[in-house]
Amino acid sequence: MKDKQMFMEEFNNKLHRLGRITLVLSVVFLVALPFVFGAFFGVSPDMGGFLSGFAKVGVIYIPVAIVEFLVYTPMLGVGGSYLSFITGNVTNMKIPCVMNSKEIAGTTDGTPEHEIISTISVATSAIVTTLVIALGVILMVPLQPVLQNPALLPAFNNVVPALFGALGLKYFMKSPQIAVVPLVLMTALYIFVPSLISQTSLMLLPSGALALGIGFLLFKKGKLN
Repeated sequence: MKDKQMFMEEFNNKLHRLGRITLVLSVVFLVALPFVFGAFFGVSPDMGGFLSGFAKVGVIYIPVAIVEFLVYTPMLGVGGSYLSFITGNVTNMKIPCVMNSKEIAGTTDGTPEHEIISTISVATSAIVTTLVIALGVILMVPLQPVLQNPALLPAFNNVVPALFGALGLKYFMKSPQIAVVPLVLMTALYIFVPSLISQTSLMLLPSGALALGIGFLLFKKGKLN
């Protein structure tokens, strides 16, 4: 057990070092690329307009990024977190892959086994996504009539809700006494305030806090093991 803990500590330290380097390089490349293209073609954006637009977008996405980091990191583990936040598609791709892999392997959050499983599942998801995108780019023109078929368009618009509904039901059924109140409340809130649908990541915080509070009360009353 002690050897395993020492190995995981050394392993995680290496992941942190590599993850920080790749994150910094990714941010530098992403930020620098538009300016490099601008310098190459001899054009540049109006900095006043750029900063104004950045501020408007940042007001929304900076809090979302903070919430996603706080909520998803415990589920993803060290390696899975770095890979997810670099490659993107955290909510709609990486989290479902990790949760499904965790269920199949029978691992628990925070354990060395879960660290390995989550890292492998996220890496596999990123590789498969890249291959599918590359294949999609190659086949985009030949498949255009199929992709624009009116009969299939509603299905494409509901892929993410269907995916999360199938994954969520399995966990709701495990603890219905905890899930029912947040589920009903969030559903009603989205029905009566549709604009909140685009703020799903932010709404995870109050709904998660509500579920934790209900679980704590049930545990205190002896109704939850």
